[in-house]
Amino acid sequence: MKTILVLGAGLSASSLLRYLSERLISEDWLLKIGNSNIEPLRSKYSDNQRVHLIQLDASVAEERRAVIAHVDLVISMLPAKFHLEVARDCIDLRTDLITPSYVSPAMKQLHEEAVLKGVTILNETGVDPGIDHMSAMKIMDEKREEGATLKVFKSFCGGLIAPESDDNSWHYKFTWNPRNVIVAGQGGIAAFRQNKELKYIPYSQLFKRTERFIIDGYGSFDGYANRDSLKYIDIYNIDEVETIYRGTLRKPDFCQGWDVLIELGLTDDSYVLENSSLLSPRQLMNAFLPYHLVDSVEVKFKKFLRPERAHLFELFQEIGCFKGDVLLFQEDASPAVLLHALLEKAWVLKPTDKDMLVMLHEFEFEDAKGRTKITSSMVALGEDNVFTAMSNTVGIPIGIIAKLILNGYSNPGVHIPVQKEIYLPVLKELEEFGIKFTDTITEIN
Repeated sequence: MKTILVLGAGLSASSLLRYLSERLISEDWLLKIGNSNIEPLRSKYSDNQRVHLIQLDASVAEERRAVIAHVDLVISMLPAKFHLEVARDCIDLRTDLITPSYVSPAMKQLHEEAVLKGVTILNETGVDPGIDHMSAMKIMDEKREEGATLKVFKSFCGGLIAPESDDNSWHYKFTWNPRNVIVAGQGGIAAFRQNKELKYIPYSQLFKRTERFIIDGYGSFDGYANRDSLKYIDIYNIDEVETIYRGTLRKPDFCQGWDVLIELGLTDDSYVLENSSLLSPRQLMNAFLPYHLVDSVEVKFKKFLRPERAHLFELFQEIGCFKGDVLLFQEDASPAVLLHALLEKAWVLKPTDKDMLVMLHEFEFEDAKGRTKITSSMVALGEDNVFTAMSNTVGIPIGIIAKLILNGYSNPGVHIPVQKEIYLPVLKELEEFGIKFTDTITEIN
């Protein structure tokens, strides 16, 4: 019997835990779930002899190592800041590890030690990063084997709200960590290659520089650039590519509205506001608008918008920016923290809501016959507010990879899933869950 340890049992782990628990008998697994609070898990797993719940503080090295020492595979669904220490434990204890997070520079430095210890550490195994790598590599490898050269690669992903649950003007609700949405794009610069030229977009311009896409049956989307697209040139082995651009998808008007919040300064997380716990949303907005003797907050804000953005006013009215009868109640808070408090109420996922995960790749390949464009898209809809599209597309590929490792797959070192031995079986099984891509091929004259 093989033993799996899942560290962290938050909402993003729900689909992973379901995938694993449904296969405990057929695969002869024992599942250990380590979480800071196991009470919510008892009703679901207490009667299952193959599931052990462990009250665990992952920040305490002794507790963590004591559990890792007795398992065959660790899956860390903890916040990314914990992955490095978990990886060090796994290398020391010769235990394979899966995480959904990006490979940090510090994690990358563990590669040689992991190779020496024979430990496989697979990162970027969820949806974005994860399914994006696997689905893109499949097409790239197929075309490369046909003798084609990749000229253009664009890849976008967005966690959004399903059309039937889309009931606000932003066309958005929180389907993952709200904090990550608030600070998206900060702390770095978007870098990419366009027609052989290096291009950079600073945070102040990020939501101004968008690209419009249309996906059949789901309408228009706007894409804005992710931080560093250039590092994937080496990862994908596509040095010949003339354009490479990775980004995030939102529905139209979201990026324009978010750009207004950036211009106001409400996404800034670098300082604390005076008396922040006493501020209402209206007072918060007023604090970032110019003083005027008679103009109301609404009038000042409309002037700030300028005529060309006047249609966005209802977006801010809708999320409660001008309410003066409620307080945000956050001590020693930055503007970003107060914005988080405001949006968390406005963009809450209701029990009956369903979310939507959208992924889009655009390729242009060149061979002796000319140039071909391939558009590959995937849309996944959530089941409910627990087994969301986000949870399914993050958790199911991780579960499939766990099965592959426990059944003999090994690739010692720090890696991401860009090898055929990983991406082919994962993509094939994902189709059984309705997570599949639709490709359109166009010849370019």
